Amino acid sequence: MGKFFAGLIVVLILAVGLGVSQYNTMVQLSTEVEEAMANIDSSLERRADLIPNLVNTVKGFAAHESGIFKDVTEARKALLSAKSIDEKAAANEALSGALGRLLAISENYPDLKSDKVYIGLMDELAGTENRISYARDQYNSRVKKYNTCIKGFPGSMFAGQFGYEPAVFFKAEESKKAVPKVDL
Repeated sequence: MGKFFAGLIVVLILAVGLGVSQYNTMVQLSTEVEEAMANIDSSLERRADLIPNLVNTVKGFAAHESGIFKDVTEARKALLSAKSIDEKAAANEALSGALGRLLAISENYPDLKSDKVYIGLMDELAGTENRISYARDQYNSRVKKYNTCIKGFPGSMFAGQFGYEPAVFFKAEESKKAVPKVDL
């Protein structure tokens, strides 16, 4: 009977050790997901900060295009007020669409396309878009690692008890999934 209790104590110690180890892993991975989301937020905010200057620059050349300026401003506001990952993804898609229409206007204004302020803003915006793309990739990579941990064994045994739920991926914009139409 003594060996049984000694064996039981060893099993309990191993189970507690496994639980502590899994808890620490889940804490680390969920913190990495939060950090990656903060990096996306930072990049989206940077882009949102560039937009007023871009709008004002384009306005100087194309003041009669007021509808697009309103769309960009509203999309920017929605992005800055988005809270959940799904809201941020939707707001990002809306802002990308509005920015695309704003940038299309520049094709009609050769003087705008050669303006140094406009060129500088476009360079900054392109760099920011690259940072957003990288941050989304990093976020999704960390979400994958975190979700694999809490859904796999032995994490699945402890995740619910510790209050860990699967994280949501930052999904590709629906408009970006469509095959582009080329009309020559």
